[in-house]
Amino acid sequence: MLNSHLSPSANGRNGRNGLNRRSLLRSAVLLAAAAPLAACGTANDPLSDGVSNQNYIAGDGSVEVYDEADRGDPVELTGTFYNGEALDSAAWPGQVTVLNFWYAACAPCRVEAPHLAALANAFEDRGVSFYGVNVRDQKATAEAFERTYEIPYPSAPDTDGSILLSLTKYVNPQAVPTTLVLDAEGRVAARILGVAEESTLRALIEDRLSEGA
Repeated sequence: MLNSHLSPSANGRNGRNGLNRRSLLRSAVLLAAAAPLAACGTANDPLSDGVSNQNYIAGDGSVEVYDEADRGDPVELTGTFYNGEALDSAAWPGQVTVLNFWYAACAPCRVEAPHLAALANAFEDRGVSFYGVNVRDQKATAEAFERTYEIPYPSAPDTDGSILLSLTKYVNPQAVPTTLVLDAEGRVAARILGVAEESTLRALIEDRLSEGA
């Protein structure tokens, strides 16, 4: 448990006493993510890094929809996609945005990948943008996954946990995949923990589009 009363002298004068609460929280996020990430995969699969699915911790498939009054502030995210383009959530207001957290060795991520690809293509002409956040992989592994499943939208690496840290209220590092649907103001309006079924995600997107109709 993080101690909110830690002071610069709490751990002596050995050079570590410069850690602040934010850096400790970042470490906690990364440590929490490490256990399921290290345990999920498929043997003899080039996308799996040779790890096992045995102890994989996934979301339960639950869906949560937030009333407009409960959505809080727009998300604030920055980063760089694998293709080199900038990720900046400041550009998202005015559109419905789908944000999917994934990594290549995650079996449920593979199950939902065709659903996400189909919906991204279906809603492309209706002002809906899809983005991925990859919590583990290097560029080559992520791009191999995207080619395999014909993912039409970009993903950003988050191996340092900075994006997860910004969304810990909604995304549990131990429940990847998680999919967020943002409204036209850039606020989290709905969340799917676990596999994003195509019909469910389609309905959530349609509801967000109807809000701005």
